[in-house]
Amino acid sequence: MSTVSTRAPEGRYGRTSDARSDRTLKVVGSVLGAALLVVVGWFGYHYVAGTAISAQVITFRTTDEAVRVHLEVHKDAGTAGYCTIRSQAADGSEVGRADFRFSGSDTRIDKVVTLRTTSRGTTAELLGCHAD
Repeated sequence: MSTVSTRAPEGRYGRTSDARSDRTLKVVGSVLGAALLVVVGWFGYHYVAGTAISAQVITFRTTDEAVRVHLEVHKDAGTAGYCTIRSQAADGSEVGRADFRFSGSDTRIDKVVTLRTTSRGTTAELLGCHAD
């Protein structure tokens, strides 16, 4: 029986990979990957933690002249701010918009507010909340 050599002839297929450049590429890739994770984490944290006031519409009830909205507001203690709510008619036109202020030391506020409308509103949409 003959034995077959598993090594390629030297110089036939170009240079073999250089261990030093492989290590350099791994280090550079690791550093860039870690930097990307830090940047994404920083932006994510500030996006979530940057809102001192958040709210959600629990329920709403419409009449011909107003919309009564039950809001649940979460905020930092001592933070003052406002939430903007709007109502639209069945055809999509805006029939009312108002800002409702919240202040005090409570961190959770359940409040029913009344949004006056120019005609019958069919929605109560929370547009956003902002700290003063």
